[in-house]
Amino acid sequence: MSDSGPTALVGDSLVQGGDWQAWLPEETIYNFGVGGDTTDDVIARLGDVISARPAIVVLLIGTNDLAWRRSVEHVVRNVETILVTIRRELPDTRILVESVLPRGHEFAEQLRDINRHLWQFAPTVHAQWLDLWPALALDDGELNPAYSEDRLHLNEAGYRAWVDELAPALERLRQLPPSSRAITLPDLG
Repeated sequence: MSDSGPTALVGDSLVQGGDWQAWLPEETIYNFGVGGDTTDDVIARLGDVISARPAIVVLLIGTNDLAWRRSVEHVVRNVETILVTIRRELPDTRILVESVLPRGHEFAEQLRDINRHLWQFAPTVHAQWLDLWPALALDDGELNPAYSEDRLHLNEAGYRAWVDELAPALERLRQLPPSSRAITLPDLG
């Protein structure tokens, strides 16, 4: 798969902590995960991702914003900004937006709200959506305790469950036709 270009994984410590190259050996992985990052931080370093010119961008960001008491609207607006910027700067890049992962059940309502908005927005920038909640969450929205010791970060079993969802999603994404470019109108002024 890597012959059609590298895959950039963008996000926070959940992305940073993954051994993605070992788990996705057919992919050439650029890991742009940074521990503690919020959506504001990803916006600030988006130039690094764009400069890498990946064939695919996989985005998972937003849980740390809640720890900083940022609103659902703040997270959604920032993720939308990230996606619009990637689409504008990398029009041929395929984008996969992953749902913000479950954590403690006290965050479930906010996370579901964020994910609902992102699921609705993703198609407007020709991005695909991967909902990780069916694989990782309990019915009450709690991160399955089998996948985490601290109700936030994933253990080996949690990453395995994630990769089991991500690998086929990447395969499907590579099989899609390229996104159509925006039409640029001539400046008649």
